[in-house]
Amino acid sequence: MGPDRAPDTAGPDRHAARGTLEGPPRTAEPSRTRPTPAVRPPDRPPTHTATPGKMEAHVTTWTDHTAERPISLTAPSGVDRAAHHRLDEAWLAAAWSHPSTRVFVVSGGQVLIDETPDGRTELLMTPSFEAPLTEAHRYFLGIDDDGVSYFALQKDSLPGRMDQSARAAGLREAGLLLSPRDAGLMTHAVGLENWQRTHRFCSRCGERTVIAAAGHIRRCPACGAEHYPRTDPAVIMAVTDESDRILLGRQVHWPEGRFSTLAGFVEPGESIEQSVRREVFEEAGITVGPVEYVASQPWPFPSSLMLGFMARATTTDITVDGDEIHEARWFSRDELRAAFESGEVLPPYGISIAARLIELWYGEPLPTRSFV
Repeated sequence: MGPDRAPDTAGPDRHAARGTLEGPPRTAEPSRTRPTPAVRPPDRPPTHTATPGKMEAHVTTWTDHTAERPISLTAPSGVDRAAHHRLDEAWLAAAWSHPSTRVFVVSGGQVLIDETPDGRTELLMTPSFEAPLTEAHRYFLGIDDDGVSYFALQKDSLPGRMDQSARAAGLREAGLLLSPRDAGLMTHAVGLENWQRTHRFCSRCGERTVIAAAGHIRRCPACGAEHYPRTDPAVIMAVTDESDRILLGRQVHWPEGRFSTLAGFVEPGESIEQSVRREVFEEAGITVGPVEYVASQPWPFPSSLMLGFMARATTTDITVDGDEIHEARWFSRDELRAAFESGEVLPPYGISIAARLIELWYGEPLPTRSFV
């Protein structure tokens, strides 16, 4: 399940009203009318890309059908990353000095957030002339439609606040509270900070590297190598069987009752579809047939990009690996609902794509789980 590396992480409904993994052969030009987003548009034809076998089967890939209620951390932020400015030191200096520029501090994956008088939650940002002093760890994040530039400062600790109204928060909590703009800025900053803290030395020669491109490159002064922010693709899948039950698992280090979708990292030389089948088989002993791409989600804990899938199991006998997965179970909708109500099963945190994948099968929002 790619455990500490992957998110809160355990398919689709075979009922016609809720959609299906496989539709009839294409016989006419598909309608351009957007389908009702209850779960997924039904009757989309699969694309055959491999000869079916035990670990290979037809693959279906189409676009995200969650646009009406975007997955957390994926809504348009309204901020242009403006990567063409990252190497322009004169432009960056002018942008930093501009009175409209806004800056926030990131430390250990946390930022300061504050409540506004009208009940909204915002990133605590200041003009650049009020920001803590730092030169090296100043990261340019982009420009919004009003021409406001945004920077993040990496510090060893968050600054204190005289008014005591602001508080520290990590992305798992703040991502659900912040506006798309602020959540996007925080996700960008946290990802850069995680990478910067763990990649200070050149992997080619071992020399300490220096920051360049406004935080988006580290250069080695000894051998000239350039190093870029690391992003690790990880698959996360809601697996269902022929009885339309969903497979949920519990990692070995999770508390009792915490179940979610299976997940794991894509290995070198492996397609994402192959990764889905391998991970499910390794962790739960279940063979997977058709695979359907749903959506992706940035997950900087520390550097994952979650690739969400729905998948159809062709076997049902569970054998957990015992290393990453302690327990795995099949649930019908009624069984999962009862388990939620009794407290036997805790739903994934709402910020995780895992919750949305389960909802696509479940047919309605999952119970709210507070961040604790």
